[in-house]
Amino acid sequence: MDDRIRVLIAKPGLDGHDRGAKVVALALRDAGMEVIYTGLHRTIDEIVTAAVQEDVDALGLSILSGAHLALCERLLAQLHNEGLDVPVFVGGNIPQRDHAKLRALGIAGVFATGSELSEIARAVREAVEKIGRR
Repeated sequence: MDDRIRVLIAKPGLDGHDRGAKVVALALRDAGMEVIYTGLHRTIDEIVTAAVQEDVDALGLSILSGAHLALCERLLAQLHNEGLDVPVFVGGNIPQRDHAKLRALGIAGVFATGSELSEIARAVREAVEKIGRR
């Protein structure tokens, strides 16, 4: 059995810039995780369906559009409706004033542009281990 942490990286909405998402995906892969990347312009429904089908241990959203609060709220509600309890991380252009709001919604970690890749990998690993998924 493969004990690697499975992480889904997704780009919700109309944002068409995915360089950061790809960099994070590669960093997580290099940290020993299995990474599934959904590609650009995914709906919340598509992201949740992929998370369920892929049986992921964590989910990361890359959002540069400014719609992070609404998208995260919808995603968390839909994950709950599907019975999928995994830590969700969000990264991108996330203003500092919204970090606490995202955490209050249930986001496990917020990583603004320029965050250390090793810190992201460490946070994902610790969150997954904390809930006992691996």
